[in-house]
Amino acid sequence: MNSFWKESVKETNYPSLEKNIETEVCVIGAGIAGIVTAYELTKQGKRVVIVDKNRCTMGVTANTTAKITSQHGLFYKYLIDTFGIEDAKNYLDANEDAIRYCQQIIDENHIDCDFEFQDAYVYTNDENEVSKIKEEVKCVNLLGKDAEYCMETPLPFKVLAAIKFKNQAQFNVRKYLVALLEILENKGVQIYENTKVTDVEKAENEYKIITENGNIKAKYVVLTTHYPIINFPGYHFLKMYQDRSYVIAIETKSDLFSGMYITSTSPVISFRTIKDGDKRLLAVGGSDHKTGDNSVEMDENYVQLEKYIKTIYPDAIVKYKWSTQDCISLDKVPYIGEFSKLMPNVFVATGFKKWGMTTSHVAAQIITDKILDKENKYEKIFSSLRFNPLKNYKEFGNMLKQTAYSLVINKLKLPKESYEDLKPRTGGIVEYDGEKYGIYKDENGKLYAIKPYCTHLGCELSWNNLEKTWDCPCHGSRFTIEGKALNEPAVKNIEVYEIEE
Repeated sequence: MNSFWKESVKETNYPSLEKNIETEVCVIGAGIAGIVTAYELTKQGKRVVIVDKNRCTMGVTANTTAKITSQHGLFYKYLIDTFGIEDAKNYLDANEDAIRYCQQIIDENHIDCDFEFQDAYVYTNDENEVSKIKEEVKCVNLLGKDAEYCMETPLPFKVLAAIKFKNQAQFNVRKYLVALLEILENKGVQIYENTKVTDVEKAENEYKIITENGNIKAKYVVLTTHYPIINFPGYHFLKMYQDRSYVIAIETKSDLFSGMYITSTSPVISFRTIKDGDKRLLAVGGSDHKTGDNSVEMDENYVQLEKYIKTIYPDAIVKYKWSTQDCISLDKVPYIGEFSKLMPNVFVATGFKKWGMTTSHVAAQIITDKILDKENKYEKIFSSLRFNPLKNYKEFGNMLKQTAYSLVINKLKLPKESYEDLKPRTGGIVEYDGEKYGIYKDENGKLYAIKPYCTHLGCELSWNNLEKTWDCPCHGSRFTIEGKALNEPAVKNIEVYEIEE
């Protein structure tokens, strides 16, 4: 099953780049961050080209829950303790402004995208979490927003405590972005799909963006590829990891509640309703884990969500299923702004930590101001030049340990399993003819074999049996059974082999 957003809005159909071109700004990546940034730059008179390796809006953006909110879990006490009151307030204000900015774009362009204001809640039924919610309310109020402590919500079950943010929002993200693409096209923006960027080279006072079928010369480059496709000198692979989560959309005969909800601690459960014609569906999200974690029983992720929601709505029918992948920085704040001092005029937006609907709009304004050489009052807290691994030394240590394990230790071990042990529609890293291969066996017994190392930095891949992909546990790259690169940071496909059983 696809996400509701993919099924409810037609695919775009822009051409591929087939020649060399020149522009002022090249935006690489046509998800919400890239499209809104292109929109804002075009409003400011810049000549813009957008390129995407697939169809526009069909990547991570198409698999979100599409909540537009400044409430990012129990986050503001952490921000105050880690960055101080001024930066925490700027983070909050930036995301609040982003909600209004998104609404302004919709209103100015008369975009029909099911935008509606909703109250947002972080709630708990764990007594140990109640004091944390009370403390979060105090912190948010200290920062100037009127947060409310609640012991009752519109949910169809009781909660012990919740923090409420009023006037947050939700929408159909692909309706919004497809409309923006049409506006951009009418303003002369060149949009190219199925155009994979393989490298960005510096050439005097401009950059050459290299693609498979043509190159683009540009003074400015904006990287909105979810995870940056350039390793150096940005070093984001030392500052960020990726996390997968799952969503089901269900239909029920029961009346659904208002508001958007998320639990305060793991296991995370998220709720929001979705307009579907004259009825509403309920989107239920959760089951998050680090990408490539082969200790997770991935086949169970949707099963557990369905079991859970049927305890509330026994007649629930699952209409849509989807999963998504999110970049998370070590200090939990997005990286927005200059990519590196060594690559002037290259900008990046990444690490949105599951809250890209608002932070993409923050990024669009910060990056536009940087290109226009204007100061943005929010840029400091999001600076992409910061490197503070010790703010999350535990996860930094885990990243280094996982990278060392996947780069060195795993490579020295031959797997215990042989390809003969594989059942139909399963895969794994197995021994074949004395060598290590990644092999998937389809329902007819056909074998798909790959060299089981990520083309990003060489970490050993893990098999994802739920989605039939090869996933990198180090930095979150993903590949199809045919070796095609699906998710950044990897750009190159992996090597494939022809073998027969």
